[in-house]
Amino acid sequence: MKLENKKVLVTGASRGIGKTITEKFIAGGAEIWGLDIKEPEDLQERLENAGGKLHWINADLSKTTEVEAVIEKALKESGGFDILVNNAGITRDNLSFRMSIEDWQKVLDINLTAAFLIARVVGREMIRKRSGSIINMASVVGIHGNGGQANYAASKAGLIAVTKSLAYEMASRGVRVNAIAPGFIESDMTAAVPEDARKKMIDSIPMKRTGTQEDVAEAALFFASESSSYITGQVLTVDGGMFI
Repeated sequence: MKLENKKVLVTGASRGIGKTITEKFIAGGAEIWGLDIKEPEDLQERLENAGGKLHWINADLSKTTEVEAVIEKALKESGGFDILVNNAGITRDNLSFRMSIEDWQKVLDINLTAAFLIARVVGREMIRKRSGSIINMASVVGIHGNGGQANYAASKAGLIAVTKSLAYEMASRGVRVNAIAPGFIESDMTAAVPEDARKKMIDSIPMKRTGTQEDVAEAALFFASESSSYITGQVLTVDGGMFI
């Protein structure tokens, strides 16, 4: 599944799953525009290792009024993207009756509204070229819900609905839109889960292990490549069978 000469925009690219996707896509021959709120500490090293295949964009996706202008500028500089990975996301967990409206809104702004705005700008150019793949990073929480994460679950459920709606709208123009719904994946976020809760979570997974960022990146590579050329509007759960 090669991505030779493909131009890709990856949001939330500074760490975690976004970083792993960026590295895997570059290894596959793609040229990446990575976007995040701030530069990673090892950015210079990454740029050197990428050999000109990585470009960086600093942007705060919570400032939704500025998102489209940032992406329009990136489109102009890149000449257009073949693949978009809407990966950026945050959590602001709390029980619903304790959750502030600010925490509710910020999660929706970044996880859902910004992803929609970016897909709209990038997708418009893909439609003009009559080709492209948009990959939205959802979550199993967006399918099944989770206590203490009403804002996060709502944002990811909304992203799944946006994925399916855009897939309907863009399929006849040669653009595919799919989503990935990771389960319990090794990350900074899951590393903070107390050991007892972590063990209980792993025991509930039929494969009896957490997922890796590589597992999710492989799914993204599949949706980005021609191997999924007849697939659109789908949600691929990468959860070890957690919700069979």
